[in-house]
Amino acid sequence: MILVGIIGYAYGLYGGGASLTALIPAAFGVILMVLGHAAQMAEGMRKHLMHVAVIVGLAGFIIPAVRLVGKLSEMTLSAAVLSQLAMALLSLLFVVLCVRSFIAARRERVG
Repeated sequence: MILVGIIGYAYGLYGGGASLTALIPAAFGVILMVLGHAAQMAEGMRKHLMHVAVIVGLAGFIIPAVRLVGKLSEMTLSAAVLSQLAMALLSLLFVVLCVRSFIAARRERVG
């Protein structure tokens, strides 16, 4: 997501219409990266930090998905739409992978 934000902002700079909102996916990516690094460093807090990361990932899916659905009738294939779509899909993939990991960890503890 960091790359999505950087590319979106760079595209805006190139086109002369750069907006800081293009960096929103990058901000979500940085937050997830920090949470992942903190989870690796603090073994006792790993479970809690990864649950926070899933909540951030879920917000990273819901927010752009709601915006895209709201603009569905008048949507054009712009850089902003592509950026929101990429953020929503990457966030959804992250959430799905986290849930699968949580399920596998739970089965490992139980079994």
